[in-house]
Amino acid sequence: MTELDGYLLPLSTTVEVRERGARVAVLPVGSFEQHGPFLPLVTDTVVAVTVARAVAGAWPVLELPPVTISCSHEHAVWAGTVSISAGTLYAIVNDVAESLRRSGVDRLVIVNGHGGNYVLSNVVQEAGPAGRRMALFPSEVDWARARAAAGMRTPVDSDMHAGELETSILLHAHPRLVRADYAAHDHLADDRERMLTVSLAAYTESGVVGMPSRASADKGGVALASLVESFGGVLGALERDFPASR
Repeated sequence: MTELDGYLLPLSTTVEVRERGARVAVLPVGSFEQHGPFLPLVTDTVVAVTVARAVAGAWPVLELPPVTISCSHEHAVWAGTVSISAGTLYAIVNDVAESLRRSGVDRLVIVNGHGGNYVLSNVVQEAGPAGRRMALFPSEVDWARARAAAGMRTPVDSDMHAGELETSILLHAHPRLVRADYAAHDHLADDRERMLTVSLAAYTESGVVGMPSRASADKGGVALASLVESFGGVLGALERDFPASR
């Protein structure tokens, strides 16, 4: 048994789901990629599930199990990293949304834990005009609000991977997943202009881009609470009518 047994997978029964009657589902999407020498490969999935679980504890939504492998191609040179294509991730999310609609849940929020999943923006972008209700969460604004509330000291562009934010969330929610020497692995690489061409390995040997030494459990807890509050805006957006054609 590990700390995450029974946590990554929602444990509701079909009776409990029916009684709750949620019209909105949340789908955590993580990754399986390197996170330096002190965080596990499953970090992004843990972050996405942690956010989705907190949201489900505060709002009337159906929590789904996570998509655990996604688009991590820029991390491919590090041992253990596994990816699927953008087209496969696109198809998975749309298939999940269609299945939910058939079962009476007509709104889907994708809780994304990995910044490299660019295709998820396109999934949501295409859904609206097609008459489907989708949202991508957290947005850049949601993350910025959470970082400010928590007093994160590292600028967002510098805090790219296994830095202050991600380490803080894990220290708060799953401290045993963070290796004891996390504070010894700070590395900044703000000029990553060609990362998608040359991979992240061109800018960091360890895989870290950020300041994990600044992380704390308190910051992680405040950031998570801020995201839960921000989720109310997502629910409001999902209830709006689409603008008429012009």
